[in-house]
Amino acid sequence: MNLNLRSESPFKLQISFHKVIEHFEEIAANESGASADYARAILKEIAPYPELRDGITHKDQIVKNIGVIEQLLKSLFPPVLSNNEIKAVSIPFQDILFNQSERFKNILENAGTEFKIDFRDLNDHEFYILSCCIILDEFYGTHFNFSKPLYFDIPTGEGIIKHYRILYNAEFLEITPTEKAVTLTPEDIELLRDNYNNIDLWKEKFPPNSWLLNGFAIVNLYDSTVESAVSSLKGTLLGREGINSGNSAYDEVQSVFRSIYRIPDLRVGFICFDPDEHKFSLPTFSDQMTSFLLPDDLEEEFCNDSLCMNSLRNVVDDKVYFAVSDVTKFLAQNPTSILAHRFKSQNINSFILAPVIKDGKMLGILELVTSHKGELNSINANQLDVVMPFITDTIDRKFTELQNQVQAIIQDEYTSIHPSVHWKFKNEVNKYLQFKRQHKPYNLKEITFNNVYPLYGQIDIKGSSETRNNSLQADLQNQLKSAISLIEKLKKSSGIDLLAAVAQRLKAYRIELETAVKADTEQQIQNYFEKQVHPIFEQALILKTEHCARIEKYFEDAGKMGDFHLQRRKYETTVAIINSRMSAMLDRWQVEAQATYPHYFERFKTDGVEHNLYIGKEIAPTVDFEMKQVYNLRLWQIQVLCEMELEHHFNREILPYPLEVTSLILAFSNPLSIRFRMDEKRFDVDGTYNARFEIVKKRIDKACIKGTHERITSIGKLTVVYTNKDEEKEYLNYIRFLQKKGMLDSEVEMLDVEDLQGISGLKALRVKICYESSLPEKKCYTYDELLKEIDPEEEIDHQNSSVPNTPLL
Repeated sequence: MNLNLRSESPFKLQISFHKVIEHFEEIAANESGASADYARAILKEIAPYPELRDGITHKDQIVKNIGVIEQLLKSLFPPVLSNNEIKAVSIPFQDILFNQSERFKNILENAGTEFKIDFRDLNDHEFYILSCCIILDEFYGTHFNFSKPLYFDIPTGEGIIKHYRILYNAEFLEITPTEKAVTLTPEDIELLRDNYNNIDLWKEKFPPNSWLLNGFAIVNLYDSTVESAVSSLKGTLLGREGINSGNSAYDEVQSVFRSIYRIPDLRVGFICFDPDEHKFSLPTFSDQMTSFLLPDDLEEEFCNDSLCMNSLRNVVDDKVYFAVSDVTKFLAQNPTSILAHRFKSQNINSFILAPVIKDGKMLGILELVTSHKGELNSINANQLDVVMPFITDTIDRKFTELQNQVQAIIQDEYTSIHPSVHWKFKNEVNKYLQFKRQHKPYNLKEITFNNVYPLYGQIDIKGSSETRNNSLQADLQNQLKSAISLIEKLKKSSGIDLLAAVAQRLKAYRIELETAVKADTEQQIQNYFEKQVHPIFEQALILKTEHCARIEKYFEDAGKMGDFHLQRRKYETTVAIINSRMSAMLDRWQVEAQATYPHYFERFKTDGVEHNLYIGKEIAPTVDFEMKQVYNLRLWQIQVLCEMELEHHFNREILPYPLEVTSLILAFSNPLSIRFRMDEKRFDVDGTYNARFEIVKKRIDKACIKGTHERITSIGKLTVVYTNKDEEKEYLNYIRFLQKKGMLDSEVEMLDVEDLQGISGLKALRVKICYESSLPEKKCYTYDELLKEIDPEEEIDHQNSSVPNTPLL
């Protein structure tokens, strides 16, 4: 068999030991003593084998002379190192190996008779050009650094793949051209340099078998299993093909860990950790990755249910590796450990749990398990330090990709939602993805929160509708006045009788505007301008009449930024400024309120700012809930509305229109349910009984005091609408506390609210806001501070309460 085992090569191979033989000849001729005697003995032994000097060209010649070759090379392969070194005679980049050290022979024997040694990641194209570059560097003095690490991947008897880095000693090799060799010019070399992928060009300049590679090389291997496994792991995690083609990424990861730990049955698992809910779940970003912590019938579980307390503290809280080398012993010492029972039932006898942490936040737990006792322990757990950075970055990337996918689905299916309830939407989408991963149908469910306490409040712009109508009237009157003047001038200069009818109609609109603005008045007038008046002005411009300049000025004023929209712009700017200031204040105070206890919050800008708050255990299941949190939020709401009133009071003079605002709170003491309406993309109360809360909200802002035409809301006063005695007492306590703090006036009005459609029996408290004071810089007063100063159980003193038009309650 010819020595050239690859399909093609620029080299004609010839194994020769002439340099070693020449070395012994020199010693025999020039030295004396034992070394010379040894050299002469070797030369005598090899004398019948001239092919060792002249060159071996066939593989069977190696087999035939293997014994004498071993004697010739004994000084290069000392027997004392044979069980330590992984060493053999070879030809670079060919899988010819002979005269192996004992350790190398054992490695190959353990691999099995069916194993065929080959280079990792060295294809025929790369081999050919690599060989050409060796010739160029050796013969033409180039510096084409094309070398790359070469590896043999050799399995053990247990099936673990070990990785060996290949190092060549080419001291005994010579390269010489044959009659087929092509003499290269500098231009040829430059052309080759720029055409790595053109294999035909390389074969033209370096024809197959055109150079003689004579001699032999010594190949040394060293066990680089850990380093190579880490490199392979990096490639696999980044999405490149693994070292064993055809395997999945999960199989590759598992193979890498088996190589690192040299445990044939080592298995790898991963479980996600949600810090918001303190909960474990299966990863949704892989359909192969499993977890040994979770039973087969569970896809998620609170971590207190999965781990015993020591394990929980080590892995979740302390964020360190947790290793158990003997599960049976651990179970005997911790008989109540759910974790140990689960692992034992899966024939796991040693394991390592490693937290995956990114930027101080735990993403999940990597699980290494084996059926062999003692194989995994607290000592070799530290080998994970080498690979955990890559595992962490990959898991973080997967989580980011998943989060983006979750967010995209939430935005598409639910719309943007408040952070306090985001977790429940996330759970629903994760469940959807879990089913999708298993190729099972699943319809996204509506999100519901039960037993939550509602709070509603508003800052309303007083007289906004009237002001808008007045600004509209002023602008339309101004436009009508200008249009009438122009029409009359055009009639006078043109003598067209039709223009008289147009002027008459415009005058009729002016008279109509002086009385009242109906719902369709603006639309009627604008339609008349567009269809009747403006075409006349445009025709006058075309005819270049003497009134062109005034007509152009009219169209300029009729534009959105012109004078005919001045008052409406001032009104809209005023409303926008008020809404912006009030919203900014509310959002600012919300940050503090959310830190006290998470709750759902939404606000709406209309002619003023409305807000809804819902607080309850189901919204923040991981935080202890008690009614004090509700009381605290109700007290917070009153203070924030007072602050918003103060903010407006001291800035209203600089507004385009000095509009006033009123504030209102709806007290509702019963818990209710809210449901996210998929069709409307918003939360709404759930159930017929709870709908009463929404009905009251929509109707109370325009309600009057019973028996009068006076609105229940009033400038400079805070109004609280309620239904029963308990709510009255609760809010009077808040008012009494804030009176002591100088935020509210001492007089409290007790009012009956007029009966509304389908609603009767509402009552209201109304109290004046003290504009001479403000909240302290630190924060809102809390319910705990209220309890220190006021006993909520003591009777409310009504002696300073006035009750216009209604008896005392």
